[in-house]
Amino acid sequence: MSKPFHLTSPDGSTYESDTPGELGGYRKEKIYGRLDCSSAIRALPKGYARHRVFFKDESAAVAAGYRPCGHCLRPRYQT
Repeated sequence: MSKPFHLTSPDGSTYESDTPGELGGYRKEKIYGRLDCSSAIRALPKGYARHRVFFKDESAAVAAGYRPCGHCLRPRYQT
């Protein structure tokens, strides 16, 4: 059996899932973005990972009060 993934729900609580989340987030600034975001990847060695959360999808991230990343989700960030 594989290890469960820990995702953040729309109410901000954490739950276990058999499938990984589609998006990652930064809890301190309430930003969400793609898992392959180069800005987030560069921040990992600087302690970013301690504050990282994961979301099932964009609607869960928005419902939890997170905003789009200005780097990897620029079109959504600008609206």
